[in-house]
Amino acid sequence: MFVIVDFDINNSGSLSNMVNRVGYHAYISSEPSDLRQAKGIFLPGNGTFDVGMHAIKQNGLLQNIEECVFTRKIPILGICLGMQLLAKQSEEGVSSGLGWLDANVVKLNSNGKSKVPHMGWNEVKTQRPNELLAADSYQKFYFVHSYHMVCNDPNDVTLSTNHGTTITVGIQRDNIFGVQFHPEKSHSYGAELIKNFCDYCNAI
Repeated sequence: MFVIVDFDINNSGSLSNMVNRVGYHAYISSEPSDLRQAKGIFLPGNGTFDVGMHAIKQNGLLQNIEECVFTRKIPILGICLGMQLLAKQSEEGVSSGLGWLDANVVKLNSNGKSKVPHMGWNEVKTQRPNELLAADSYQKFYFVHSYHMVCNDPNDVTLSTNHGTTITVGIQRDNIFGVQFHPEKSHSYGAELIKNFCDYCNAI
């Protein structure tokens, strides 16, 4: 089974529907017993960085997720704000992030070329081999964001797009994955990515 972390600031229903669509089943839960039994965990999120960190720290949820990710080695996929929370900090707020990656989150710079927030479809390019997208394949995903992740270790970067400049929109370090876009809103492209993640989790 797969678990979508329920911390009240995410679009869990759409993501659950997408997981079901690709042949797997996801529970929306924050219960420790569900998290520990999961083949894979989804960490979606909408809203601001500080609100997200506050929500994930409530009721021991952070400790339970970290046990699953670091002790049990269960793969986790952060989506949109969920990816940003993996960083050390964000220009959007004052709270420390999870700090699972050597990365920070900064505001998009339009450079007079692109609108902020970034809303709509963009082509995503593969930066290195990864479990989520095949190399050199044409993929297009739906974005809604004003901030983006900057990784200090380029080996963590798997996916990029161009929005005035090249930005990181996908990461992987060991069993920790993240995407800035919304695969659950990205039709067949998103379905393929979600299936790839679930297949990977199911195989290990």
